[in-house]
Amino acid sequence: MSIYAKETVSIILGGGAGSRLSPLTASRSKPAVPIAGKYRLVDIPISNCINSNLNRIFVLTQFNSASLNQHIKNTYHFSAFSSGFVDILAAEQTPDNPGWFQGTADAVRQSLRHLDKMDFEYVLILSGDQLYQMDFSKMIDAHKKSGAALSIATIPVGEREASEFGILKSNEENVVTSFIEKPSKNVLTDWISDTGEVMQSQGRNFLASMGIYVFNKDILYKLLNEVHPKATDFGKEIIPDSIAHYKVMSYQYDGYWTDIGNIYSFFEANIALTEDIPPFNLFDSAKTVYTRSRMLPPAKISGTIINKAIIAEGSIIHAKEITQSVIGIRSRIGKGTVVKNAYIMGCDYYETIEQIHQKSLSGKPILGIGEGCIIEDAIVDKNCSIGNDVHIKGGAHLEKVDHPLYTIKDHIIVIKKGAIIPNGFKI
Repeated sequence: MSIYAKETVSIILGGGAGSRLSPLTASRSKPAVPIAGKYRLVDIPISNCINSNLNRIFVLTQFNSASLNQHIKNTYHFSAFSSGFVDILAAEQTPDNPGWFQGTADAVRQSLRHLDKMDFEYVLILSGDQLYQMDFSKMIDAHKKSGAALSIATIPVGEREASEFGILKSNEENVVTSFIEKPSKNVLTDWISDTGEVMQSQGRNFLASMGIYVFNKDILYKLLNEVHPKATDFGKEIIPDSIAHYKVMSYQYDGYWTDIGNIYSFFEANIALTEDIPPFNLFDSAKTVYTRSRMLPPAKISGTIINKAIIAEGSIIHAKEITQSVIGIRSRIGKGTVVKNAYIMGCDYYETIEQIHQKSLSGKPILGIGEGCIIEDAIVDKNCSIGNDVHIKGGAHLEKVDHPLYTIKDHIIVIKKGAIIPNGFKI
């Protein structure tokens, strides 16, 4: 067990409305969005905590949280002989605070009263919508040895992404000396850091905050309740002011990490999993990604040419070809269909033989993807019924569109959850 297991409480932020990831967040929160065919985004930070032997975990939820709450309740159960837990702290109105969470700092502030009776020294604060594998115990160890009040996990990024993050500079002892939230392009030259030869050779010259923080308990309580009782955001308010008054450390992480902030980054992160050696390794037994056990049958595949694909359990595949695609749980794909560079999220349930028969007689599409379809550069959300001879082909030629059945963003077509696409439909 990690020496910090009994000294640390982890808080995972459920995120806001997630509008940039719409329409995937139309009926679910960002951390509840399905990823890699069988997981949800929230499984990543929870699994990182468990693999770091940190098993006292709170998940703060607010927007569209029903499916996220259900997933956590059905998934994470510790032994009766363990003190571990994954508890949901939903935004709640109280006599002292009638408002909902107003930002990351406000969400943590409103939740602190639930931690008052617990014994801990450090608070690990995480985002619920990032893809990475990290041993948090190493970060907490570095934090403790440095004598810092606050440590920020950082990662080198290039000029293209730098304006999307909080960017900081640190000295030779990794003490943070300055911080700016989402700097404009014209000031970036002032924020170049020595990130090491390997990172500099890749053009990654800026130290970006990963939104992962380790606070000393007393400092966190003081900052949120006394120094900044009205502050709503860590990046914009708490972090910049703390640098001037406390020892703030940068903990540089050099592994794979991506912020699932928009449709393009979400799509790219999933498709990258199909590579021979993917940047995010789902097959490392020392870094298991945990999720709900569904007791599904193995996938059944007939007459399909498959190249670079992930196919989740419970799927029934008769497709002609599947290339560089992620096929989610309980997916049904008909004969002659070609799926390329796509993420098919799958289904939450199966239709019965009788339901399939009745729909076929009436000419209605059955749950899944029909026969003779082409699905390319697309995301098909859960529980969609796509008819026969449907062509869904994304690409740079497509304009941004929001249709009742689909959305086009970043040249990627996203079929909305539960959409019914008639035979012969073409995008």
